[in-house]
Amino acid sequence: MTLKGKVAVVTGGNSGIGKAVVLELARQGANIVIDYVVHPEATEELEKQIAALGDQSIGVLADVSKVADLEKLIGAAVRAFGRVDIMVNNAGVETRTSVLDTTEAQYDKVMQINLKSAFFGTQFAARQMIKQGGGGRIINITSVHEDWPMPGNTAYCLSKGGMRMLTRTAGVELAPHNIRVVAVGPGAVATPINLVTMKDPALMQKLDAAIPMGRMATPEEIGSVVAFLAGDGASYITATTVFADGGMSPSLSYSGPRAVWTSTTLASSTFESGSR
Repeated sequence: MTLKGKVAVVTGGNSGIGKAVVLELARQGANIVIDYVVHPEATEELEKQIAALGDQSIGVLADVSKVADLEKLIGAAVRAFGRVDIMVNNAGVETRTSVLDTTEAQYDKVMQINLKSAFFGTQFAARQMIKQGGGGRIINITSVHEDWPMPGNTAYCLSKGGMRMLTRTAGVELAPHNIRVVAVGPGAVATPINLVTMKDPALMQKLDAAIPMGRMATPEEIGSVVAFLAGDGASYITATTVFADGGMSPSLSYSGPRAVWTSTTLASSTFESGSR
């Protein structure tokens, strides 16, 4: 158990990718603070699973789009476990609207939950890590859309691109404090938000054909990447993104036997990715 005795905070931690991250960090020995905004029963069940692994956890009801709630979340971690060693900024939403159609309310919702929460989550976690000493790890769950466009989902792409630069800039700023900041960029992941696509064989065939590995990732595979980055084996990795996308990103510009794949083609297949 490589994270024995460490304390991890995971935003959006009771479902999808966040749940998988929580469970993998717990399997590695970490004590967990689970942020959630809905489904307290899911959080309670997750706490039972963590207890069965021999670790401790608490659930904290906190709306990460609000700075005061993020401060409360970090405070709850310190009160419960005395420190924060790992911060995973995972919470994320999308509206599936274009630059022409996105309303101010939709824009604000996406930016506040995806980017603002990651910025201030990083800030509060880093301040605590510096205060307690010993460094720390901050991991931002971004998306392949931090780099390439997804027409019809503009605010989401913008938020993930912002997280990309947050990771790089904060990683450089915080390196002297031995705080590593790394992003994980998932491609298509089999989570509840993708059920519409997963239930449509034609859409799944189109999506699978666009992924060199020929399938979506499982949430557990993303959780394993996060756990590795949180451990000492990744001690020299910072200010960058690790893509876990089945080879999708480099293949987008590849012209060969598999065909040429563009963001427009993928968008038309209702491809969805990111931090769920």
